Amino acid sequence: MWINDIVQKNKPILALSPMADMTDSAFCQIVRQIGGADVVFREMVSSEAVVRDNVKTLGMTDFVVGERPIVQQIFGSDPLTMARAAAIIMEHANPEGIDINMGCPVYKITSNFNGCALMKEPERAANIIREVKNAIGETPLSVKIRLGWNDPDDFKTFIPVIEDAGANLITIHGRTKAQGYSGVSDWARIAEAKTIARVPLLANGDIHEPSQVVEALAITKADGVLIARGALGNPWFFNQINNPQIISLAERCLVVLNHARLHIAQYGERGLVTFRKHLAWYFKTNKIGFEIPGIKEIRVQLVRISTFSELENILEKLS
Repeated sequence: MWINDIVQKNKPILALSPMADMTDSAFCQIVRQIGGADVVFREMVSSEAVVRDNVKTLGMTDFVVGERPIVQQIFGSDPLTMARAAAIIMEHANPEGIDINMGCPVYKITSNFNGCALMKEPERAANIIREVKNAIGETPLSVKIRLGWNDPDDFKTFIPVIEDAGANLITIHGRTKAQGYSGVSDWARIAEAKTIARVPLLANGDIHEPSQVVEALAITKADGVLIARGALGNPWFFNQINNPQIISLAERCLVVLNHARLHIAQYGERGLVTFRKHLAWYFKTNKIGFEIPGIKEIRVQLVRISTFSELENILEKLS
């Protein structure tokens, strides 16, 4: 079990968070190549789409060996559908873990009783966990939650419910659904969650810089962290936790080109249009760590690229 393997080393779990349209195979491979992360969580997929044999959705669960250990996140509201989807994914790709999304605050997810809406229905949430656990056997099952729907203390009663149902690990984001991504992540309440949890618990929310990881762990006493936007444009994040460093522009450009090649391998060269969002993150000044003359104009050019040669030509001028 990947969870115990890390915890037994008496070190915090450093994990890449699942992020829709971002943590695909190409990006996870880049994070793995650079190193430092213990496990990567792949972007969520719909259980309904998986059981309907949607080719595109199932393709989102394709892995390469270099990404492992890997956890696939799924979302849904029907226990039997969730269980069947988990079983299909296990047979298709055999990830090291399955993660259930009970924390997404986005309306198009919660309006169908998925994501954080499940925190309003603890009995349904428990049934989902039991059914999925039965379907995947010894494979670790994790659950991602928030503090609550409206009440930031909902987690106090919700955590025991999902643990009793079979969750092997819990990630908690320090905001309610009502907050969305506004305000600040309440690390003090995550610390309260840690005192309640009997299984390993990961802290999530507002850990944007590698230097914040030590502080977050000190405050929350969590067993590790789940890093989301902090890693976008900075796949070096996990290495920088214990080895603070500024990445040279030459190295940044080499990694970006390698990432683009992997993106093309996954989606074809036309897929570079969707790579633009990564370029926007890679070349934010706060991600680079120093000022570059003319970077605003370069960013404008980068988010318009549609071919690999265009990307190479722009980066040549930088590196």
